[in-house]
Amino acid sequence: MSNIQAYPWEAPISEPAATLAGRFSQLVPELVTQRLTLRAPTLADFPAYAEILMGDRAEGLDGPFDREAALLDFSQYVAGWLLRGTGLWAVERRSDEALLGFVLVGMEYSDQEPELGYLFTEAGEGQGYATEAAAAARDFALRDLHLPVLVSCVDPANTRSARLAERLGAHLDVAASDADTQIWRHAPVVSKGPLS
Repeated sequence: MSNIQAYPWEAPISEPAATLAGRFSQLVPELVTQRLTLRAPTLADFPAYAEILMGDRAEGLDGPFDREAALLDFSQYVAGWLLRGTGLWAVERRSDEALLGFVLVGMEYSDQEPELGYLFTEAGEGQGYATEAAAAARDFALRDLHLPVLVSCVDPANTRSARLAERLGAHLDVAASDADTQIWRHAPVVSKGPLS
């Protein structure tokens, strides 16, 4: 049985709904770095997102998840663009448009402050892509959207994620952290003016 048969909500979108979805996607800010494009996620990106959340990579993210929970998580962050003006980006390598992972600026129901998150595939790790993408998302959130604060919530066992937060210039907020979650605070970025 194919994934489409087992999970009909993952089936390709038919017209004219696909056109409407495409128009909404065009409203998500596209961020371009030296090597990467951060773009609006599509339904076709969900299998890669699910693979991350359903595997060992999700242990520091309250996972692993089942496929339904992964879809709910994906949908929540995609919907954030309409509800809060922040959300999930798919991260592609510019040279070949390979999907490497995802970065997000969002708020889950339990969050106290906007969060910068990053989830990368195995192929997207170890080459500085996560740092490059997360820095672009951080700068956009703080400089262009004027968010007053941005944090990364890290499982203490996830030392790679903590090192990434450090590379981004975040500092560990010991007072806000607990045994289950480290709170890394990202420094404000100098504003270039309002979002155009």
